[in-house]
Formats: sequence, C-alpha cells, structure tokens
Amino acid sequence: MQHQDIDRIRGGKSLDPAFIRPTRMSRSERLNRWADLLDAQAGRPLRALEDVEYVSPGVRRDLRKDDSPLAVAFADPVFRADGLASDRLGDAMTYFGLSDRQAHWLLCDCHYGGRMTASEVSGRVRDEARPLYDILRPQLWAGMTGAAVLAGAVATVALL
Repeated sequence: MQHQDIDRIRGGKSLDPAFIRPTRMSRSERLNRWADLLDAQAGRPLRALEDVEYVSPGVRRDLRKDDSPLAVAFADPVFRADGLASDRLGDAMTYFGLSDRQAHWLLCDCHYGGRMTASEVSGRVRDEARPLYDILRPQLWAGMTGAAVLAGAVATVALL
C-alpha cells in the first residue's frame, strides 16, 4: 500500500471549511456567530419583522422578511450545515434557542422605531448569548453593597 497525500486523492482540492460538517454548536456559539455576521455588516439597514407580539403563534412561526437579521443568519453556510432550516422566525427560534419574548425583543419593528441596523441587532444578540449571571452581576453587586451598607448602619445604631 502506498501513502498518498489527502489533497492528491481529492484532486488537489484542499478542505473547504464550509463543507465540513462541524460538530453541533452550542447556543452561545450560535448567537455569537450570528452577532459576528451582523457586525461584519454593521451599518447595513435591515428589515424588522412586523407585529410579532400580535399574531397567533402559528402565524408567528412562519414570519419572515427579505433583508432581515434572520436572512443574514440563513445566508451563512455554517448555520445551514449546523441545522438552521430557514429564515422563518419559528426555525430561528428553535435553532438559536429563543423564547417568544427574546425573539420579539431581537426582531420586532416596535423596538427599533422603524429603523434597524445590523449593529443594533448584533448588540442585542450578544446580550442574549451572555450567561444570565454576567447580565445580573452588576445588579447583584449593587444589591450586596447596599446590604452591606445597611448592615453597617444597623450595627452602628445598635452600638449607640
């Protein structure tokens, strides 16, 4: 048996990462990649979904728009290879692990005053990717600091 280089076997073509089946990404990895894709088009105007909170759940899952943040995600071959089925809201909610509230906050026109840019959506997507503890840490610290000040004040009064 003769050893042959893998590129020679394939006819000289090297491996293209877009065609390698990646291991399944975590929710955080998916959201951060989506934010990266949006950041790469930072000033691009995008189209928000309309009236997400007012339509029935069945209709909501089928919502889509050309040039939406969901279209940006679905245009990515890595997401499609990882399992993103379409640029419809329901498929995106399932793939990115978004609740109705999160999807509404990220994608509904009522939160953008009629103008949505890729960079605005990117920031919100990154916030959703952060662990809850990181989001709440400033409030927890402020609460603990306030509790410590209160405990000190109570101790001082008790000594008087």
